[in-house]
Amino acid sequence: MAIVNIGTIQMSCDAEKDKNIQKTVIKIKEAAENGAQIICLQELFASLYFCDVEEHDNFNLGEQIPGATTDILSKVASENKVVIIASLFEKRAHGLYHNTTAVIDADGQYLGKYRKMHIPDDPGYYEKFYFTPGDLGYKVFKTKFATIGVLICWDQWYPEAARITSLMGAEILFYPTAIGWAKHQNEATNIEQYNAWQTIQRSHAIANGVPVVSVNRVGDEGDMKFWGGSFISNPFGTLLYKASHNDEETVVTPIDTESSERYRTHWPFLRDRRIDSYLPITKRYIDE
Repeated sequence: MAIVNIGTIQMSCDAEKDKNIQKTVIKIKEAAENGAQIICLQELFASLYFCDVEEHDNFNLGEQIPGATTDILSKVASENKVVIIASLFEKRAHGLYHNTTAVIDADGQYLGKYRKMHIPDDPGYYEKFYFTPGDLGYKVFKTKFATIGVLICWDQWYPEAARITSLMGAEILFYPTAIGWAKHQNEATNIEQYNAWQTIQRSHAIANGVPVVSVNRVGDEGDMKFWGGSFISNPFGTLLYKASHNDEETVVTPIDTESSERYRTHWPFLRDRRIDSYLPITKRYIDE
């Protein structure tokens, strides 16, 4: 077996950026002390989820990547010998911003970034107001402990993103996330939404034969209750860990990256792909 210990940090956030970063650093150290090797943070962990409103002042939260926050995390990564997956609000230039995740290796080296490709625009999730769609393509990062793929939140609903990242050699797919329930919704709707969210990601694990790690936030922010429920799935969709919907949790979960060989051999979806028939998927819609 090739065991990699995955640290997941599910937490609530504060209006003050420095407090969120300090809190996260403490939790990273806690995960490292418990044996974590790769630690994934939730989407936009350094702030409240500001996309619930269209407010120009929120652009002040943007920062360069690499920059001040990645410098802090690089030091923590090096001191604790852990890989850190950090979702940040990237200011690329005046008036040009991205929803971006930086990857820092266990020696503190900044390995690069992935910019969110699929940008939602829904009540409470006005991300198109803030974020330019990613232009770096799908990415994998060769870290000390595993070759990982990183996608972000709304990307998690798209099988194409998971497939391409897996075909590029990702041994584990990570999804930093910020998703919740509108407070006016009934319980049946809440359950249905969470189940769909978890199911689609577990299906990516099955279809691609790789573990999936999804890390969400918790807490009430405005009209939204972030539903937590962070989880890790093995390469055949079996849950290895599932967080609560309400509590902050810093948890370390071992996964076996070599198990992909067994699942892919017994369920040879990659072998039987008919790539010669897939050209229509590049169209927006097929009218005839």
